[in-house]
Amino acid sequence: MGGVEDEEPALKRTKLSATGYFSLSNCSSSVECVVGSSSDLMARPLSNEGDDGVVGSKGIIKRGEFVRIITEALYSLGYQKSGENLEEESGIHLNSSVVNLFKQQIRAGDWEESLATLRNIGLEDESVVRDASFLILEQKFFELLDGDKAADALNTLRNEITQHCVDSTRIRELSSCLVSPRGQDGSSRSKLLEKLQKLIPPTIMIPEKRLEQLVEQAIILQREACSFHNILDKEMSLYSDHHCGKSQIPSRTLQILEAHDDEVWFVQFSHDGKYLATASKDQTAIIWEVISDDEIYASVLF
Repeated sequence: MGGVEDEEPALKRTKLSATGYFSLSNCSSSVECVVGSSSDLMARPLSNEGDDGVVGSKGIIKRGEFVRIITEALYSLGYQKSGENLEEESGIHLNSSVVNLFKQQIRAGDWEESLATLRNIGLEDESVVRDASFLILEQKFFELLDGDKAADALNTLRNEITQHCVDSTRIRELSSCLVSPRGQDGSSRSKLLEKLQKLIPPTIMIPEKRLEQLVEQAIILQREACSFHNILDKEMSLYSDHHCGKSQIPSRTLQILEAHDDEVWFVQFSHDGKYLATASKDQTAIIWEVISDDEIYASVLF
């Protein structure tokens, strides 16, 4: 959104022990510290005080959703402390503890742990769980290939990915990568999170840059509803509703071009505005050179 790409505060993590327990320390205000398994996290709903009610004159904006979207926008713009302060002051957390844990595991490449946590974030649609698991295992597969661990990658493909992917074409495509691996850039895990957010319901994982999307939608709707629209998009402001008046439509004759002997059927400016092409019923075409707003001279006659 035009600022520093920043993420929600990360949790400090220790490896899962044999009994499946983990510990969280130094939790930020956006995360509720819970000791136990990821299923324990899901079993403890966050206490979101002040989450009820609506805002706005029409009474159609849910207060909790509105605050979460603002919080996400602050993190997205790089205002980390402001986002944390808003969560603390409002009592409305951006994500649940288990979702924060899941996102942290994805960023850290803890594939087995993230697959287990995925089952505990509240997904009711088994097909979403399957598709999300496939995306995670696909990322694991590619990173094993990039780490020159072809045998482990092949094992992942045979024993894990095939259980979650019903698309045989995609399986063949992944198999071909064993022969010709693709390169992974540093942002691939971030891209994985973006794909997962499109799968997982927004009530569970807040979409990134949602406030930006809503504002853009509002601007586009105002532009499309403007009967006399005649300005560039970059000139539209958020400070007031957009409306072009009739005065912004050219209505005064600046110059009359008289070189043609009959009706002019076609007029077109060049992209840079320096030239004007006209074609007439008299079977002639003229390229005009635009010197200024009120000075145009015939340059070439065809």
